[in-house]
Amino acid sequence: MTALLDWTKRRAGPLIVFAILLLLWEFGVKLFGIKEYLLPPPTKVWVEFLKRAPAVMDAAYVTSRQLLAGYLLSIVVSVPLALVVARSRFVEQSIYPVVVFLQIIPKIAIAPLFIIWLGFGFAPKVIIVFLLCFFPIVVASVAGFKSVDPEIADFARTTGASEWKLFRTIQLPQALPDIFTGLKVGAALSATAAIVAEFVAADRGLGYLLLQYNGQFETAMVFAIIIILSVIGLVVYYAVELIERLAIPWHVSQRPAGVTGA
Repeated sequence: MTALLDWTKRRAGPLIVFAILLLLWEFGVKLFGIKEYLLPPPTKVWVEFLKRAPAVMDAAYVTSRQLLAGYLLSIVVSVPLALVVARSRFVEQSIYPVVVFLQIIPKIAIAPLFIIWLGFGFAPKVIIVFLLCFFPIVVASVAGFKSVDPEIADFARTTGASEWKLFRTIQLPQALPDIFTGLKVGAALSATAAIVAEFVAADRGLGYLLLQYNGQFETAMVFAIIIILSVIGLVVYYAVELIERLAIPWHVSQRPAGVTGA
């Protein structure tokens, strides 16, 4: 509970900054006489959103499902793969370069192939989200698992510690900070990945609505969709950050700014 309250207090600053930016946006549009079809003020965005809230929230639910499914799948695959890469020189030299090559391929270019192979349903969109979130989690996790001091591991073995105990008490705790770094990067990419998937082919979801409203020059609703997408991405990101706070409260990354170790 203390960690949760701590985390909430740390978020007060960004919330104040966002509120100030919204006020500047609102009064800036009115002060400079900017046309609403070019840049609607936040109040106009809010009013237009309320008119279409049921449809937009249904679309948000569809997009959130795809985003979470793809992101969770990337975690389930990436972390174990990173552990195998870190422990096996053969896997690192043979499979890891293939993973790097697959990451280099532009996802927007191969997305239509998934539509051809899997149709227009849930699966191709989940796979696209998975592919975009997968690589940063793998890279960070590999770095984390390789960061374990070999002398500490050797000493633990001399005390009779099993490989499982060695992993649970030394390797995993030392790797967690890097793993969470990858998870946060993947979380930040997840909303973008979900929209890329829906841009390619969808008849539902926020990406579909975004294209529709953009084609109809409903700028206020375009901003509303962008804000909702950002909120969804932030929720996923901060959920990971909160779990990190609870999982590794001892790590230097969890200390307040300006506080150093004794």
